[in-house]
Amino acid sequence: MAFQHQAGTAMECLSIPITLQKEAGVDAEGREVMKCGFKIGGGIDQDFRKSPQGYTDNGIYVTEVHEGSPAAKSGLRMHDKILQCNGYDFTMVTHKKAVSYIKKHPVLNLLVARKGVTST
Repeated sequence: MAFQHQAGTAMECLSIPITLQKEAGVDAEGREVMKCGFKIGGGIDQDFRKSPQGYTDNGIYVTEVHEGSPAAKSGLRMHDKILQCNGYDFTMVTHKKAVSYIKKHPVLNLLVARKGVTST
């Protein structure tokens, strides 16, 4: 189940810092790309009520983590809510802006919230 948070209310959670180093790879068209190994869903321009994962807000969530990928190696998990990426606030961002921001940086310093994690 996903992390739940109502915008504008205090959260009881531990923000988990994750550093993700992208790896060089080749896409389906043979172009060199930097791969991170995860997919996201959500954003303030999306209707969370239509989310197949059952998310309850417009946050940016990790919807898939590829096995053996930089994301998996860094500790990122499915359903993590991305709060920040390289200091940029992801709590009120469109899906397109989040994807663009993730794609353009070779190193991602993420701050995530994870359901059930409230202390160390």
